[in-house]
Amino acid sequence: MTLAFDEEGAREIERVYSTPDIVRQRDEVLALLAPRPGERILDVGSGPGFLLESLAAAVGPEGTVHGIDPSPAMNALAARRAGALPAVTLTLGGAESLPYPDDAVDAVVSTQVYEYVADIRRAFAELRRVVRPGGRVLLLDTDWDSVVWHVADRDRHARVMAAWEEHLVHPHLPTVWARLLEGAGFRVTAQVAIPILNPRLDEDTYSALIARTIATYVADRRGVTAEDGRAWLADVRGGDYFFSMNRFCILASAD
Repeated sequence: MTLAFDEEGAREIERVYSTPDIVRQRDEVLALLAPRPGERILDVGSGPGFLLESLAAAVGPEGTVHGIDPSPAMNALAARRAGALPAVTLTLGGAESLPYPDDAVDAVVSTQVYEYVADIRRAFAELRRVVRPGGRVLLLDTDWDSVVWHVADRDRHARVMAAWEEHLVHPHLPTVWARLLEGAGFRVTAQVAIPILNPRLDEDTYSALIARTIATYVADRRGVTAEDGRAWLADVRGGDYFFSMNRFCILASAD
């Protein structure tokens, strides 16, 4: 079962997205996308609206920024953060059926979304439909095989991480997305890894927050018990703390 972002879950994601780790990630995404004044940009899975706010500043008064998200709770957070900006519009909906005309936007950006999408080919075809010829898409997702976490009990850690993969439809999407985007009519122009490194325990980091989410989620999945989750959380937080992972970006052109 994939994660569902109700009001409590949306607030937790908002907190994660406020950490210095994800602020740096967002800055790198913006640099790769390179939004320009006057552009029409779509953020698929716009979440709590941090990226919408930055995009609106980049496109200026002549541009437009569309945010779409399937979670009413996420859209409520985005509306409070960016909904009053004149460039921003918000819509409730999903990646597999985008409610926009053909060739409607100059660029699409999406972070931590397509790994949750069941019909990825349909979703990529929708991307190609709404992006004008010569436009571009920038996607960011995670391959959870890239995670390094210091733990004493490696066997339990492996079981917990295997159970955690159930929160995604495509836990290893970055390994195949170039082929899938090309099949949808895009030309891949760049692929980039954005690392997150937490070499010490700090409550205001991505890893400290996501560890709690993982420990709760894995209970009673793939033979992992709630006690296993609690013990795993104590393990990763104890001793010599170390966490790293890669986020992967792909930039493609709608030629």
